[in-house]
Amino acid sequence: MAKAEPRSRIVIGPLAQFDLYNHSRSSVRSLAIFRESDSRAVFYVGTQSGTVLSLTTEINNAATSAPDATTELEFSKNASFLKKLSLLKSVSASNSPVDSILVLGEVGKLLLLSDGSLFMVDSALTQPPKRLSFSKGISLVTRRMRSNESDSSKFLGTVNSYSEQSSTGQRLMQRLGGGSRANGLRTKEPELHSGENYVFAIVIGKKLMLVELVFGHGASRSDRDINGVTGSLVILKEIQCVDGIMTMALPFGGEGIGPCIVASEEEGDGEFVAVATATKVICYKKLPFEEQIKDLLRKKNYNEAISLVEELEAEGEISKDFLSFVHAQVGFLLLFDLHFEEAVDHFLLSETMQPSEVFPFIMRDPNRWSLLVPRNRYWGLHPPPAPLEDVVDNGLMTIQRASFLRKAGVETIVDNAFFLNPPNRADLLESAIKNISRYLEACREKNLMQLVREGVDTLLMYLYRALNRADDMERLASSTNWCVVEELERILEGSGHLRTLAFLYASKGMSSKAVAIWRILARNYSSGLWKEPALENCLHNNEAKVISGKEVAAAEASKILEESSDQDLILQHLGWIADISQVLAVEVLTSDRREIQLSPDAVITAIDPHKVDILQRYLQWLIEEQDCNDTQLHTLYALSLAKSTIEAFEPENPDSGNLEVKNLATTTNSIFQTPVRERLQIFLQSSDLYDPEEVLDLIEGSELWLEKAILYRRLGQETLVLQILALKLEDSEAAEQYCAEIGRADAYMQLLEMYLDPQDGKDPMFTAAVRLLHNHGEALDPLQVLEKLSPDMPLQLASETLLRMLRARVHHHRQGQIVHSLSRAVDIDARLSRLEERSRHVQINDESLCDSCHARLGTKLFAMYPDDTVVCYKCYRRQETKCCYYMPRLLKQKQKQRQRNCYFIPYPNLFIKF
Repeated sequence: MAKAEPRSRIVIGPLAQFDLYNHSRSSVRSLAIFRESDSRAVFYVGTQSGTVLSLTTEINNAATSAPDATTELEFSKNASFLKKLSLLKSVSASNSPVDSILVLGEVGKLLLLSDGSLFMVDSALTQPPKRLSFSKGISLVTRRMRSNESDSSKFLGTVNSYSEQSSTGQRLMQRLGGGSRANGLRTKEPELHSGENYVFAIVIGKKLMLVELVFGHGASRSDRDINGVTGSLVILKEIQCVDGIMTMALPFGGEGIGPCIVASEEEGDGEFVAVATATKVICYKKLPFEEQIKDLLRKKNYNEAISLVEELEAEGEISKDFLSFVHAQVGFLLLFDLHFEEAVDHFLLSETMQPSEVFPFIMRDPNRWSLLVPRNRYWGLHPPPAPLEDVVDNGLMTIQRASFLRKAGVETIVDNAFFLNPPNRADLLESAIKNISRYLEACREKNLMQLVREGVDTLLMYLYRALNRADDMERLASSTNWCVVEELERILEGSGHLRTLAFLYASKGMSSKAVAIWRILARNYSSGLWKEPALENCLHNNEAKVISGKEVAAAEASKILEESSDQDLILQHLGWIADISQVLAVEVLTSDRREIQLSPDAVITAIDPHKVDILQRYLQWLIEEQDCNDTQLHTLYALSLAKSTIEAFEPENPDSGNLEVKNLATTTNSIFQTPVRERLQIFLQSSDLYDPEEVLDLIEGSELWLEKAILYRRLGQETLVLQILALKLEDSEAAEQYCAEIGRADAYMQLLEMYLDPQDGKDPMFTAAVRLLHNHGEALDPLQVLEKLSPDMPLQLASETLLRMLRARVHHHRQGQIVHSLSRAVDIDARLSRLEERSRHVQINDESLCDSCHARLGTKLFAMYPDDTVVCYKCYRRQETKCCYYMPRLLKQKQKQRQRNCYFIPYPNLFIKF
């Protein structure tokens, strides 16, 4: 809502009045107000005849609200609605008019100006006034000035020179000793109020005097009053004015009323203002901001009320909580005025409003949340909460009643838009529900207590159901929510929103009920509540829609079962899910989101024997993803794959002997992406835990030769494997690779024999034999090969291969001779080097030390290593026993460097010194 521009508002209201005509024939000349306490104020009236009257009113019992908003102080001739001011006391000061009354509240005195003289009287008017001994001819006396009023403009506001420029007043105050800071003047300010003394400005003729009213010992005896309190005036400053001093006569009121007098409190917070005409005194009291706000709200000036509150909050006069309170109050008023969108906007701006405050608009009392609703929180400006239907009906009745009143010429405060365009009940109710739903949706983001959260979500579901917003209902039910299931079961089931109920059951952990509903929906798929909109737009046949409805129900049920650890519940509903989608059934069985996995035996027993793909996928998941080592499960998986392979790969025409398999289109509905035979071969090669003999017994009479070869290989039947690879499958490359895995030369010879003599009436496979000789001829004995060659083999087919094989044999023989000769040369070279080392000489003297123990060699036996290290015989024997020789690190590094470039001679030369 845009912030409204500040407009006029009521700031004061009439409190009480006093008619002077009923007590005196004189007229009002002066006014003054004194606030005795929080509950009592006294009004002093000076008359034209010289009498002073004291009036009072009780503040707490007075009416403080004004009937109409106004910007000026207007008085009505007929003011009978105001309370009367009570006359307390009256006293006569002189025979002349009382021109001015100043209240000295601290000492309980009044200072009066009458007939050019100053009089003092007690504030209770119990004694006659006493004239002060001061010069006569006083034409003006100002309000008293306090010492904490640093700016002398207080004085200038009452006294002004009418013949000088604006700076004259500043120069005037400088001469009086005051200071003005407005234009940069910084003079020392006099002490204007000390103890119980008061300072006044007095005008006598053309003289302006600053005088101090002194009480106590400083006062003369002639000024002692009847109460024993003396007071006298002491002149502080005196200057001669140029053209005289005049008072300011403030024009107030309309024409014909006559001169008016306005007075406010000299002390306190200025809560009271008194206005007087010739014969009447009216007291005004400043309205509290609460009353001003209430008055604006009563007149439906909501923008002005909010603007006022925002101003007060910005100025620090009210708290932010009070601003939230007013937003809520405005929201309720707008709600009953049928402006639901604006009402909710204000609700959302209120930080203190509780969501439970709108509960009565949705569900009738009593209900489980009735005790949460705050009572009597607001100012009573709107009716009590009622269901939205009643609010709309009452609002329409108010509009209709206002229409009749307007036709009769009576003004109403109903919105003009409703008169120009009368609203429809259905539209209003829909708008109300939508906007209250918007408010509750926003409340879901707040940190609320549990009971309030339950009420917000449950009643939000009520509102969604009222508008048949199925998508929003399902979104709320499927998310984390605080809905009370007991409150919603009956209405959701009765209205046919079974999907929402199923989502709600699932979110509350009631899996059994949720899955049961999805099963019902899958069976009764004709209802439109669970059709997929996307499929409805792109598919035009009814059958496709029916299948879609079933799949949606099965998918939602499978989501629940994937997280459930209730084995009985899962196996109970596995069948109908598998009938709709085997993929979903497998996802249920293989889910890793459940805490406790299912028993494999129970699952295998529960799977329909006709749902072979489900069984195989479940076994594959157990073996490959769960690392199951159960030999029975491995064997069961192999047998199942083998049986499916036999069924899927039978020849299309058994009489033709064709080994072509069925078209893969027959298995398009399979849950696997790879053909079953490929999966069988991969498993037979990768697993070591199945029983190969059982699988062989199953496929023995089939044409699955590769699978048989894998199984025979598991059993160690090498000859059978080679026969299948070479003769049945005619896969020469696979046969040769298998011979290489065997690692024996006779395997290649055995394979060659099979090629040359295939048995069973088959012709020799010369091409395969030549390939074998070409690739692995060097591993075969030429004589054996020649013996095995068939006389019927064409010579030109094998001659080149045989020649290459013989050449290879000769090459290998000569290569061996060369290696043998090189080895002998190396051995001879090593012997020669060792001999040279033994024939070396070394010179030792008496100072020579052992490089190991550093003992003097003298005449001891010693030994020298190839790296010129010399050790004593004792160290030599010790190091020889340990098979390692001690050398300093530097010598070791030298020895390693030498070993890289020459042969190492392991034994040192032994020398004996005589």
